[in-house]
Amino acid sequence: MASNSFEDSADYVQSLARGLQVLRAFDRGLANPNLTQVAERTGLSRAVTRRLLLTFQHLGYVGSQGRSFYLTPRVLELGYSYLSSLDLTELAQQSMALLSERVGESCSMAVLDGSDIVYVLRVPVRRVMSVALGIGARLPAFATSMGRAILSGLPEAELAGWLRGQKFRPLTAFTLRTATALKAEIRHVREQGYALVSRELEIGLFSIAVPIRAGDGRIVAALNVGMPYSDDAPARAAKLILPALQDAQRSIEHTIQRGGWQPHMAMQGVYD
Repeated sequence: MASNSFEDSADYVQSLARGLQVLRAFDRGLANPNLTQVAERTGLSRAVTRRLLLTFQHLGYVGSQGRSFYLTPRVLELGYSYLSSLDLTELAQQSMALLSERVGESCSMAVLDGSDIVYVLRVPVRRVMSVALGIGARLPAFATSMGRAILSGLPEAELAGWLRGQKFRPLTAFTLRTATALKAEIRHVREQGYALVSRELEIGLFSIAVPIRAGDGRIVAALNVGMPYSDDAPARAAKLILPALQDAQRSIEHTIQRGGWQPHMAMQGVYD
């Protein structure tokens, strides 16, 4: 995360940061905003917002219809460049397809990006969340099984730093919403090797996740299976889902090690 001291330095490119703010203003809830709406969401002036939108339009990342703007498919190039360089998704694809077929549930892979997890691969069976999840979807790490599985790999000092930088909010009545409670849960995940999240993200959702390690032992991603919540979901997860999930985990990690894959990004930078 950028610090205020860096933002005040000569190396900080304010126009680039503002341009990214504008791109991030578009989402499912504001897919076709007008100039005023983008300016309000980003906190930028109308004049600055207009110049940035017109620049993105010239470059082919934004289109317009009447007074409304929309993102074009070219924006996907930015995310695809990351996925292409990652290569991890190609290594995991077959194992995840077999996992989903074996358990009859959707499975996903995500990486940590600041306060969120970002989906990099997904094999859906049926929709179990109100939010449509696809490649690039983001969810708050603190309330997800994959987020906790990844965070379990952090040394205590780094985990404490990450927790201090978070703003916890109650997504449901079951959400762990304090740093103390979450820290204890992440320690538990570290000890048992997997994470369970029951109705914390959405009332009707239960999920179980395991970490994925690179050849050097660092946790670089997480793999999960999500299912509708029911009274027998925890028992089913422990008895049937976890063994299949761990088989997929071992398969993916073996493929990573055999192929000599290493993360391109120093993971420490993601947690700072």
